[in-house]
Amino acid sequence: MRKKIIGIVLLTAIIVMVLRIGSHDTEGYFFKYADAVNLETDVEGIGRENTYSKYLLEHAGEILPRKEIDLDLRAGGKLSGTEILEEYEGEEAVLLTLEESFVEWQISVSEGGMYQIYIEYYPVKARGVDIERKLYINGELPFLGAEALNLTRLWTNGTEIITDNQGNDIRPTQVDVSLWTGVYLKDDMGYYTRPYSFYFKKGINTIGLEGVNEPMVIKSITLQPVAENNNYTEYRKEMEQLSLTDTVLNYKQVIQGEASTLRSSPSLYPIYDRSSSNTQPASVSKIKLNMIGGNAWRVPGQWIEWEFQVPEDGYYHITIKGRQNYKRGFVSTRILYLDNQIPFSEMEQVSFRYSNTWENMSLSDVDNQPYEFYLKKGIHTLRLEVTLGDLGDILNRMQDSVYRLNEIYRKILVLTGTTPDKYRDYKIDTIYPEVIEGMELESKRLYKIVDDIVAYTGQKESQAAIIQTLAEQLERFVEDPFKIARTFTNFKDNISALGTAVLNLSEAPLDIDYITITGLKAEVDSVKENFADKILHEIKSFAASFTEDYNAVGDVYEKEEAVEVWILTGRDQSSILKSMIDDSFTPNTGIKINVKLVEAGTVLNAVIAGTGPDVVLSAGQGEPVNYALRNAVEDLTQFDGYEEVLNDYYPSAYTPFYFEEGIYALPETQNFNVMFYRKDIFKELGIELPNTWDELINILPTIQQNNMNVAVPTTERVINNVSSPDLSSFFALLYQNGGTVYDASGKRTLIDEESGVKAFETYTHLFTQYSVPTIYDFVNRFRSGEMPLGIQDYSVFNTLVVFAPEIRGVWDFTLIPGTLKEDGTIDRSCHSSGTCSMLLKQEDEAMKEKAWEFLKWWSSADTQIRFGQEMESVMGASARYATANTKAFQQLSWSSTQREVLEEQWRFTVGLREVAGGYYTGRHITNAIRNVLNKKEDPRETLLDYARTIDEEIVKKRLEFGLDLR
Repeated sequence: MRKKIIGIVLLTAIIVMVLRIGSHDTEGYFFKYADAVNLETDVEGIGRENTYSKYLLEHAGEILPRKEIDLDLRAGGKLSGTEILEEYEGEEAVLLTLEESFVEWQISVSEGGMYQIYIEYYPVKARGVDIERKLYINGELPFLGAEALNLTRLWTNGTEIITDNQGNDIRPTQVDVSLWTGVYLKDDMGYYTRPYSFYFKKGINTIGLEGVNEPMVIKSITLQPVAENNNYTEYRKEMEQLSLTDTVLNYKQVIQGEASTLRSSPSLYPIYDRSSSNTQPASVSKIKLNMIGGNAWRVPGQWIEWEFQVPEDGYYHITIKGRQNYKRGFVSTRILYLDNQIPFSEMEQVSFRYSNTWENMSLSDVDNQPYEFYLKKGIHTLRLEVTLGDLGDILNRMQDSVYRLNEIYRKILVLTGTTPDKYRDYKIDTIYPEVIEGMELESKRLYKIVDDIVAYTGQKESQAAIIQTLAEQLERFVEDPFKIARTFTNFKDNISALGTAVLNLSEAPLDIDYITITGLKAEVDSVKENFADKILHEIKSFAASFTEDYNAVGDVYEKEEAVEVWILTGRDQSSILKSMIDDSFTPNTGIKINVKLVEAGTVLNAVIAGTGPDVVLSAGQGEPVNYALRNAVEDLTQFDGYEEVLNDYYPSAYTPFYFEEGIYALPETQNFNVMFYRKDIFKELGIELPNTWDELINILPTIQQNNMNVAVPTTERVINNVSSPDLSSFFALLYQNGGTVYDASGKRTLIDEESGVKAFETYTHLFTQYSVPTIYDFVNRFRSGEMPLGIQDYSVFNTLVVFAPEIRGVWDFTLIPGTLKEDGTIDRSCHSSGTCSMLLKQEDEAMKEKAWEFLKWWSSADTQIRFGQEMESVMGASARYATANTKAFQQLSWSSTQREVLEEQWRFTVGLREVAGGYYTGRHITNAIRNVLNKKEDPRETLLDYARTIDEEIVKKRLEFGLDLR
């Protein structure tokens, strides 16, 4: 009887579970949020008030005027960094606004309401990055997003596609085209697919533009009515009724994707695909630039434009051969423009679903009836722009959720700390009732988002599962607040996962092979591969792998006649470098260069075997002196013009390459620390940014009382599961206290002097007495607000911009803390590190001179500027090049305020000398710090003991290499 009862209970449970699952599959989670009065209203104290969505809600009842209003550019009252030009590039009475500029106009509005703003502008040639402006209406930023309005530049191929001597196509250089163009001000994140709508009251209003990045000339600014595009039916009714000739009916034109005429970004250059036999043109072994787009064409707002011509007025079909094999379960969406206009509303979302193969996307309605586009005889433009479509609204809500959940997390953090006692009842529902209310509302919002994603994609995939997991967790917290402390860390991880999901979902990559324009009776070529074609393609690819040298890049010459250059970074870097060599260095100098991409560990073995290169690029900072000790690298002071080359660098950049009165490398990159901070949290806590280490220590109690902390570089840093101690803050304190690591001759360490001991004690006390953490994930903790202050390498900026869009506008970076001097100044000396270029030992004097000419060219400002710009164009903002060349740095994509901070901190950098046995120094300083932190040893005695060990190793190595000990 017991077994029967158990069986009946289990069967009943299974039936109930199946019914629930079936119900969820058909109804989703509507029942979870159906009772919510308003999912748009925030709980008091949780959420942002200045978002665009709330701005629209605030002005939801405003009228939509139908009259355009032109702004009088000459009526600007407040002017700074601006100039009225009587004529510019064929236009009269235009306004030049520089990068650091401000202009404000008065405008009379006869009918108050919501308007869109259209700007006609001319991108003045400068650093080649997007133009950025802040917009003020009546003296205020109207909403979050108005402080970062992007106006794109226009890019095209600088040269025709040429082929190297191996049969590979060489990517053409991208050039900035200056033309008059126009744009509506819109959300550069892509969450709002339509242009921004701005409220203007009836009467006199002011409009202000503040320069953030790059100069531009403004032709006109117009307040335009908020308009909807006609649908296809209305569009077709408005078009002329024509009697089409056979020429039109049977017309067919194929526009190759790689033949695009204009693009919004230099990263949207022609690319290649060898995975298919029917790509035009196709090759199994050679690089043939046969398509465009790819992963680089994924950011909302990016566009590619093609020109084409039709023989007569008439109606035409448009078919796009595309492939979206990047994101399973999702679609990549584009807006289609013909002659800079969206022809009808259906073209606001042209969607490409996931497929591993190329497909013909015929622009057609839900019944697969192709749309008929009216085109007049002559030249036309077709533009495809990345858009998130209906997904944009979902992602906007997700991003707002991440921000609100991080606020909830921080409120609980103040009470419980990062590792709550799971057996303690913190009475969170009593102390923070708004947190529980916020969790309940956020759970409902997330369930709604899950349903919306499933409706959009047609399936529940990994990103929706992440959102569902967090919604369920919030639901459990509301039911039983005692569970919050028990799974608090997991809660933080789920918030981070939600933020990552926003990032992943906001990307919409797409490949374009070609576009076909056809008459109404013309047939489009099939793009399907048959089985035999696929098998033959794979066999050819396999055979080619035995004969092709995929490490060689660009033109390859006989070894005896060319300088052999090895680069230790990545394929993108090597391809860019070789392209630059082949189109500028070799034609101008006649010096032939072979470039190979190799791993860093390969160089030493090759040098020992006598098969090494002539030049090594992107070598580690410690390598030149190591090779110099073994007489394996050239002293650059022997060459004419070396001093002139070094003038473009701070001494800190090449200090590590000095040895025994020689210089054995040229700097490539240089990195140093800055201080990142959360503006919103500092305002919330009522504290000021620290200028000195003492001030940092003074604000620590306030930060830590709220169960937050600061990030200081430590010996416990781990990169890719490998321990990589960071001693930069200890060295910064050492330099600021007037100390240095070695004596002038490099024969002993000076860290045991009083300045070194003081720096060591201050540094270790941060962890032993002030409880600064030694192990942390700065980016995630900064994102959540758990670490509102952190000293980190300035390259972290690039990561945060891409990784944490939800905190955009509420963080920044500034100079690191310094040490107050007797004269009242603050010494902000900091440690720097980087990579370098070496010229290995040569017996052939002619080859040595050729290699030096190459190094001079590579280290020059013009070359470093181009390399940095192309690196960022290929790999995005996260790959911004940290050039050591001070002149080249001026032309990279930093805004004027960011560049000002970086340049000031850069002037304080100090380079660490390399000496014989110097590898012991960092190792034993790390050991000394760990002994103080972990074993509570006395800082002074510990440092003095390890200083003696370091000196002993230096003596040993100097003896080994026959160096003077006196």
